Amino acid sequence: MRTKIFSTCCCVGLLASAVAHASEKEALIASAESAGPPAVTSKATIKAADGATLREGSNGYTCYSQQKAMGPMCNDKIWDALIHAMMKKESFNADRISVSYMLAGEGTALGVSNSDPYATEPGESQDWVKEGPHLMIVIPDNTMLEGLSTDPSDPVYVMWKDTPYAHIMVKIASDQK
Repeated sequence: MRTKIFSTCCCVGLLASAVAHASEKEALIASAESAGPPAVTSKATIKAADGATLREGSNGYTCYSQQKAMGPMCNDKIWDALIHAMMKKESFNADRISVSYMLAGEGTALGVSNSDPYATEPGESQDWVKEGPHLMIVIPDNTMLEGLSTDPSDPVYVMWKDTPYAHIMVKIASDQK
């Protein structure tokens, strides 16, 4: 009798764990999909913060769920290369125009410095921003950024100017505070 009860408890525990894992996976996918329009997200690869693939895609975009340091985003391979280079403090040059979607904004992330890609806390920078829904556009020739604003209060501005990771920020809506 005890063996049957123990076996039943183990099975119920494993089932509950599997349901919780499936529910967590679906929540991560939903978070990632909130970053872009359905035309992008429906066929995008979805990855967790640890890099694990949650869903294979076919359109060249990879969407990431909300993380501590950044909101949900959908990137093509150029944007993924930019972020990879930035994390390793390596140089980066785009070979074409590339768009990253952050239509859910920064979410619960702290935001970022507009000038220092390596600042991790709001007190480390005088120009800390936390944006609502926006697009980020990287271009192959950063001299084309000359004349664009670096003021985050403007609807279109340059983030991380004078770094290899400079890009154009295009606000879609204000941050929902």
